[in-house]
Amino acid sequence: METAILAGGCFWCTEAVFKDVIGVTEVESGYLGGHVDNPTYKQVCGGDTGHAEAIRVTFDADQVSYGDLLDIFFATHDPTQLNRQGNDVGTQYRSAIFPKDEQQAADAKTAIERNSATWPAPIVTTIEPMATWYPAEDYHQEYWDGEGQRNPYCLAVIPPKLQKLRKSFAARSKAATADA
Repeated sequence: METAILAGGCFWCTEAVFKDVIGVTEVESGYLGGHVDNPTYKQVCGGDTGHAEAIRVTFDADQVSYGDLLDIFFATHDPTQLNRQGNDVGTQYRSAIFPKDEQQAADAKTAIERNSATWPAPIVTTIEPMATWYPAEDYHQEYWDGEGQRNPYCLAVIPPKLQKLRKSFAARSKAATADA
């Protein structure tokens, strides 16, 4: 098993997408990249801690590659938006990749180059050094599977992301392959 840490806006939204990817065994929402130890959701949302809302994806590299995960990442959020995703604004919603080693860093650079042609504006996703991972509070974990399906924000944002995954990466989606 390997891990990937990605920040693409609201972690509820990115978690829902990656939980549907074949080969992904766990997705944990959390925070990293800031200067406050053990930040809370309220602190991170305030935008003053420097942390990004992120997900830590545990995956089986025999089933899905890190490069494939990055392609899904770039396709299911807007990497051209600086410090925002939709109505979520602030550095805590930045688009960032936190590679665990030199190989992941090189793969991230390659993925940015590979995916640049599909966007009408430059990709602003940053590649940031690995930092201390702080899991988000329990009520944020698996949010879409529970409270999220009653949350108007999530209902507006997550289904289009899942549709894009299931259409553009049908062979990688648990739900798309189950429907086939």
